[in-house]
Amino acid sequence: MIPSIHKQGSKTSGLIRYLYGPGTREEHIDPHLVAAFDPLTPDPGRNPQATFEQLQQLLDQPLNALPKQRRPDKPVWHLSVRTAPEDPILSDEDWAAIARRMVAATGIAPDGDERACRWAAVRHADDHIHIIATLVRDDGRRPRRHKEARRAQTECRSIEADYGLRRVAPEDGTAAKQPSRAERHKAERLGQKAASRELLREHVRRALAGAANEAELFDRLAAEGVRINKRLAPSGDALGYKVAKVGDRNGDKEPVWYSGSELAPDLSLPRIRKRFAATADMPEPPEALEHSGASAPARARHFAAEATETALASMTSHDDGTAAAQLIGVGEVLDALAQTTPGSMRAELREAARHFERATRSHTRAKDEEIYALRRAANQIVHSGPALGRGQDGAATALVLDVMILAVIAAARWHAARSHAQQAEAAQRTADHLRAAYQATTATPLATLRTYGRRLPTQTQQRHTHTVRTAVPHLADRLQAEPGWDALTAMLDQADRAGHDTATLLTKAAAQRELDSADSVSDVLVWRLHHLGYVTPPASAPRSQRPRTAPAPVPATAAVAHQVVNRPRRR
Repeated sequence: MIPSIHKQGSKTSGLIRYLYGPGTREEHIDPHLVAAFDPLTPDPGRNPQATFEQLQQLLDQPLNALPKQRRPDKPVWHLSVRTAPEDPILSDEDWAAIARRMVAATGIAPDGDERACRWAAVRHADDHIHIIATLVRDDGRRPRRHKEARRAQTECRSIEADYGLRRVAPEDGTAAKQPSRAERHKAERLGQKAASRELLREHVRRALAGAANEAELFDRLAAEGVRINKRLAPSGDALGYKVAKVGDRNGDKEPVWYSGSELAPDLSLPRIRKRFAATADMPEPPEALEHSGASAPARARHFAAEATETALASMTSHDDGTAAAQLIGVGEVLDALAQTTPGSMRAELREAARHFERATRSHTRAKDEEIYALRRAANQIVHSGPALGRGQDGAATALVLDVMILAVIAAARWHAARSHAQQAEAAQRTADHLRAAYQATTATPLATLRTYGRRLPTQTQQRHTHTVRTAVPHLADRLQAEPGWDALTAMLDQADRAGHDTATLLTKAAAQRELDSADSVSDVLVWRLHHLGYVTPPASAPRSQRPRTAPAPVPATAAVAHQVVNRPRRR
């Protein structure tokens, strides 16, 4: 159940006519009163003798009793309360009880207060009601509405439990402001997929992902077609900024501007500058990742996997400030991947990044200096350009998604342990989208590896089976029973061809993190071996450089596996 306190109005009559009218799109059905401060309150919806003017005069009576100089400029209070689509339809009696609880919780009409504000609750749809009230009590005083929005949310959580409704995660005050009903209706008229506020928030987050400084941030925003208005000091330095969508104008034909802080608490210019200060120097990738056998997008994704692995360890530590910073960094890497990953995976990654945005904010103060590695990884992903959906780029994308899934699951557990309900739910939704992107990314390369593994000579397959039973005996039976066994065999064969000690490599891969929660242990080990083969020097010369009596040709279907591990040896 979602309560929304709307902007205060100046005229009771205007809101009454809207609530009892047909609606902006003829969506109002059978408008009628379900409850009010007085049981004898006239209902223009179902009583032919009752009029809008009678209801308005009754509600405004305490206001009109005051001298004009004491009347508030905007005395009309408006609250809507809406159930979820999957909730059962509540009766008028249920909504009447809910209305009384809401006006009591918000301070409009506390229980037992006979001189409280006057109010009325109107229902014109199955799933919500509107409550209108005048902000002058019968005794002439103003109501006490301190933290009314938070108290309304708290009461809705209690109502959900009492009526068996969908349980909404409690709010903690760190979420970005959601668009109003008017903003959503305007977006529909403009043909936008979302309200301007939401679209601009995504634009700024994508532009911020890995940006080295303000100049790069604003350049990226301009490149996406976003209008920018900087507030400048006499020195010429920016004090703040506002952004607007092209074509989004107000009644005066002026652009509708949103400041960074109006989009989200952490998108104000001072908060953004704190990120930049913590990552002022972003050097090129380390030499260990700069061999000629990998493309720039693949190198960037391998580095991101390494940085995310480190972040995983931080999320299980007792340093909340470090973990909070790593969550922000993971969000930037997700935004960077969403910009540079091709095909259907991009849509899933954008949804993942949009959900995880909520998981990056809590009341825990982040240690900004701890975000360095992940921001650097995001920077490299963006500057390396679009990745291909196949070959080494596709394999590297699968690798980083595998690690990202574990990272957001760890984030969900971290938030849940600290009672951050909304953030934990957002992280879980992120994991769902990442799994979908992972499945789409890995389908082709894993199929290629499985074909290659099945075509290996029987003697070679037996050798790799022995390696598995020696290195990970506790996993051997499960691995051999999985559909991914042939892909794992193929990866071990390519690691062997590249000169790696496959038993040592496999042992290390299995020990990196727990595997019990994996849907396919063999698939997870394939990508871990892929990454370890990328960053670990071979134990000996590649087999192609060793003397042997019978050559072992690489089938054409092994192209992906060959690119994954069989690379130039680092010095």
